[in-house]
Amino acid sequence: MADSNQGNGQDLQAQIDEVEALSSIYGDEWCVIDEASRIFCIKISDDIEQPKLTACLQIILPADYPSAAPPIYQINAAWLRGPERAKLANSLEDLYVQHAGDSILYLWVENVREFLVEKSQRGETEDHQAENINITTEEEEMDDGEDIPDFSALKLTENAHLFMDHLNDDEIPPIKHGNATTDRRSTFQPHLAPVVTPRQVKMVLEKLYENKKISSATHNIYAYRIYCEGKNSFLQDCEDDGETAAGGRLLHLLQILDVRNVMVVVSRWYGGILLGPDRFKHINNCARSILQEEGYIGATGDEAAKSGGKSKRPKNKKIK
Repeated sequence: MADSNQGNGQDLQAQIDEVEALSSIYGDEWCVIDEASRIFCIKISDDIEQPKLTACLQIILPADYPSAAPPIYQINAAWLRGPERAKLANSLEDLYVQHAGDSILYLWVENVREFLVEKSQRGETEDHQAENINITTEEEEMDDGEDIPDFSALKLTENAHLFMDHLNDDEIPPIKHGNATTDRRSTFQPHLAPVVTPRQVKMVLEKLYENKKISSATHNIYAYRIYCEGKNSFLQDCEDDGETAAGGRLLHLLQILDVRNVMVVVSRWYGGILLGPDRFKHINNCARSILQEEGYIGATGDEAAKSGGKSKRPKNKKIK
């Protein structure tokens, strides 16, 4: 116990020193969200004077970081899509493995900055922004005044992305594809996979993006919940992929239905006609439908909400 307390004390001092250094280096870009909970955020851009690309790196420092645990992190950037998100996450993980036991945040921040500079120089964002800016902006205007829940704090406190380098040998979980639905030329299709580690989430996304039709979707919205039995808590996260607030709503549905160890991705191909709030209805209905088909919820899907969030568990659903 004494050794453990001594170790925690050394970790805390290392964290304090690291945060002070980062605050000094990055100034206003560095933000303390909750000092007591060790939650921080830094705004990173490709160019300080004329930024073209910006990302927000949110960090939680566990009690045993840096000696025995990596930081818990989340990267927020509307332009950061599946394959690129996975590529950046892998590069951060490699850095952690190479410098295990050391303070890593400065290396992470500069790694993200290098990623932004490289992407900015390639100029790959221009076409993507041109394709999606009218869709997102106009539909956001249609939702003006609508009550959209903010899940940013939830995703941080419930553990966003967590590095687990010992899970390299995980197999890709089986992916199920649900029935597509079309409304005013916009098509929605759900995909589902059982997941028990964050690495499997990345593997499922990478596998889906290998499909040309899925990778060409205007948005691929996803959410997942993984139950950590030892800690009696959930590891969960979501992604809008440019469809503002859709990921948070999808995660909220998974929470209401109390499903676990599963991720749901909903692909949307925009058809040129604005759907307004109806698009959220279609996204959640698609998700609910495939969850029901795969046995994660009861016959109606409303049973969980009526019973306070309790739902049926899938029987004999194992990762193959």
